[in-house]
Amino acid sequence: MPKTELNATLAALADRNRRAVVDLLKDEPRRAGEIAAALSLTPPALSRHLRVLRRSGLIHEQGVEEDARVRIYHLRKEPFDELRGWLDEVESFWTGELAAFRDHVEASKSRRRGSGKK
Repeated sequence: MPKTELNATLAALADRNRRAVVDLLKDEPRRAGEIAAALSLTPPALSRHLRVLRRSGLIHEQGVEEDARVRIYHLRKEPFDELRGWLDEVESFWTGELAAFRDHVEASKSRRRGSGKK
């Protein structure tokens, strides 16, 4: 994931209200009014959060044929896959670091036992 995209994803998810929107959209796509009601947000406040989530690429909106004013919001899978990939890389790094530290501690214990110290 390019750094700018990762930064936008993390910045968008830094806000608890935007994470709450993502949590709602994990269950199913929703209209803005449903999201606002579920989170007790005013329409202008929700609009600002939805704009940040759209610009970061985490969600997209889809119109409804019957009513051009209605928008349904969906999560986009790709940014979350890219975030998961980055998190996997970080986890792999720390797993390796912790394994090396464990090996170092075990080797130190063995050396102390071998020299007669406890």
